[in-house]
Amino acid sequence: MPSLLSCSAARAVVVIVMLCAFSSPAVAQSKRDKAAADVLYQRMQAAEAKYRAALVGIANADPGAQAASDAALEDMEDVMAACMKQRGCQAPTLLATFKRLLKDGAEGPAGEGDDDVGEGGEYGPAGAVAGTVAVDVPEAARAAHLLGEGHGFDRMVQFNPAVQAGIRRWLTDMRPSLMDSYENYEYMRHLMWPQFEKAGLPEALLFGIMAKESNGRVHSTSRAGAAGPMQFMYATGLRFGLGPDGTGFDTRYDPRASAMASAAYLNERMGQLNRNIELALAAYNGGEGRALRVYRGANGAPFWDESVYNQFPAETRDYVPMVIAAAWLYLHPREYGLKFPKVDARPATLRLAQPTSIYQLAICLGTGDTRDGYMRTLRNLNPRYQPDGYLAAGTSLAATTRIVGLYNRWCTQGRRAELARTLVNSNVASAIVRTGRVELVQPEAADATAAVTPAPAAVPAKPRSYRVQRGETLTSIARKFECDTGDLADANGIKAPRFAIRPGQQLALAGCRQ
Repeated sequence: MPSLLSCSAARAVVVIVMLCAFSSPAVAQSKRDKAAADVLYQRMQAAEAKYRAALVGIANADPGAQAASDAALEDMEDVMAACMKQRGCQAPTLLATFKRLLKDGAEGPAGEGDDDVGEGGEYGPAGAVAGTVAVDVPEAARAAHLLGEGHGFDRMVQFNPAVQAGIRRWLTDMRPSLMDSYENYEYMRHLMWPQFEKAGLPEALLFGIMAKESNGRVHSTSRAGAAGPMQFMYATGLRFGLGPDGTGFDTRYDPRASAMASAAYLNERMGQLNRNIELALAAYNGGEGRALRVYRGANGAPFWDESVYNQFPAETRDYVPMVIAAAWLYLHPREYGLKFPKVDARPATLRLAQPTSIYQLAICLGTGDTRDGYMRTLRNLNPRYQPDGYLAAGTSLAATTRIVGLYNRWCTQGRRAELARTLVNSNVASAIVRTGRVELVQPEAADATAAVTPAPAAVPAKPRSYRVQRGETLTSIARKFECDTGDLADANGIKAPRFAIRPGQQLALAGCRQ
C-alpha cells in the first residue's frame, strides 16, 4: 500500500505514438511492403495538411473547423494503427509529423507567439501548450519523446484473463470510481507525475496504483492505518521520508511527497524482483518480505505462475490485476469506448481576500464546468488544511486558473458569497428552543418589582476559557471566537491533524478576539 502521459481528450493517438516509439528497427522490405508503407506516409501527409487547414479555420472562427480538426486527428490515428500492422512501416518517419506539429503548436497558429502560458511553464499540467487548439497531437509527440526504451507499460505486464476481468469491473460497477480517480489525478498530475518520470517509471503505473488505493482522495485512510493517495503504512512511510513534519502534518497525505516515496519504493522492489511489475505490486499490497521470500523460493518464476500466485492472499491476487487494468484503461480508453472527463487543471495560486474555509469556498464557487464542484480539488491540493478550518485573509491556497476566476466572481461579494458565509456559520444548537419551568408571579410581588429601577447590565468581560458543547469541533469553536485553529490547538495541547476534543472539556481561548 506503501499513469504513461494523460491521453488528452481521451485520444488513443497518444498511445499509438508511444507504442510506435518502442518499435524495433525495420527489417528488409519487399517491394509490396515498401509500397504499402509509402501509401501510409502519403496518408499521414494529407492528414497533416487537413489539420493545419483546420487550425487556420479555428483561428478565423470557422464553425466547421473544429470538426475538420477532429477528423484529421482521427485520420492520423488510423494511419498509426495501420503502421503498427504493416511490415516495414517506419514509425519514426510518421513521428516526424507529430514533432512538426509540436513545434508549430508551441509557436501558436500561423507562427505567432502565444503569451497565454500555463502557470507551470511552457506546458500546462497535461503537457499541452496552453492557449493553443493543437492539444492532442503535440501531447502525443511529447509522450513519445518522454518515454524511452524500458518504459513501455504494455510490454512490462501480462495482459491475461485476470486483467481482462479487472477491466470489466472498472467499466461496470466501478466505472464511477475510475472516473473520479481520473479527474482527481488530473488536478494533481503536475505534482505526482514528475516524481515517477524522474524515477523512470510509467505514468500508467502511477495512475493504476492511485486509482485502486484511494481513487485519488488525498485524505483517504484505511482501517489498517494506510494513509494518503498512495496509501503508505506509517512505518513504511518513515523509511521513505514520509510522516509528521515540524508542524505536525503527516506528509503521507501530500501528493507530491507520496508520489516520490511510491516511486522510490517501487524501484527498490523491482530491483529485488527482476524488474517484474506484478511482483512489485504484490509487494506493495501484500508486504515486501513475503514477496521476496516467494520470489526466491520459486526460482524467479513470474507472479502468474501457480507456485507464486497461490502464495499470496486473496486481497493481493485481486489487487495486482486491478491495478494493471486501471493502468491499461488509462492508456487505451478509446478502445473500450471510454471517454474520460475533460479537466482544466492549469495550476494557479488563490490568495484569499477575506477569511473563509474550504467548505465556504466549495459552496460559493459552485459547480463551474465540473460534475461535482471543487471541494475535492481544493482538499487534494491543500492537504494541510481541514475543510472547516479558519483560513485568514491573505492565505495562499493551491488552486487552478478556473477556481481563481470563479472565486473573484462569486466569493468576494454578492448574494452567493453571503449565502455561503451564512451556511458555514450556521449552528445547529441555536435551532433548539429550550424552555424552563413557568412560575406565576403574585400581583403584589409584581408591583414591588416594578418599583425598583434595574441597574444597567454590566458589559461581560471577554471569556478566557470555554466549555466544549456536544457536537462542536475545535474548528467550529475557533471560528466562533475568531481564532486560528492551529493556535487554539497549541494553547490547549491538542494534536493535529485530528484536533480531537470532547464535550465538557475546558479550552483556554488564548489569542481569540471575543
